[in-house]
Amino acid sequence: MPELIEDASNELTGAFRILIDDLLNHVKNLSQRLDDLDGQVLTGHRANEHSCKLDEVQGVGPITASAFVATLGDAKAFKNGREVSAWLGIVPRQHSSGGKEKLLGISKRGDKYLRTLLIHGARSVIQANERKRGMPAEDLWISSLVNRRNKNVAAVAVANKNVRIMWALLAHDRDYRKDYKRDVAPV
Repeated sequence: MPELIEDASNELTGAFRILIDDLLNHVKNLSQRLDDLDGQVLTGHRANEHSCKLDEVQGVGPITASAFVATLGDAKAFKNGREVSAWLGIVPRQHSSGGKEKLLGISKRGDKYLRTLLIHGARSVIQANERKRGMPAEDLWISSLVNRRNKNVAAVAVANKNVRIMWALLAHDRDYRKDYKRDVAPV
């Protein structure tokens, strides 16, 4: 664009050249402001122990982890991870009666911004999974889910699973382990 503005041989008017130059400067200022804000978020993320703990989960980065910690507050205020998922609006809405269960689309209640971050993170996990060849167990779960349902439904399911994992990490004060298996008492 700067070359186009300075080229006197083209048919651009002087006022239009000034307008384009102002717009370019505005875009540069916005880009610099975004870089500054990203730096602030990253600094806050690194200073927060809980946020750093959540950053280890697939599909969760500094922005999502910081937003989750800030929105959730005390994880022990929720009985389980499903309550957190329902609170954020990433579980199916139920319309059941008489013993017949009918699950509809996601309820979309709760924090729209955080739900969007979680679902976009889940989409990146699905996309990364498609590029892999040798797949660990969780990646096989994602692959089979994508094969059974469409990618948007799979993204919401992965986001739901991530929310439950993040709640468990915060509520039980644990570090993330990809190979974690819950101890189940024998029946």
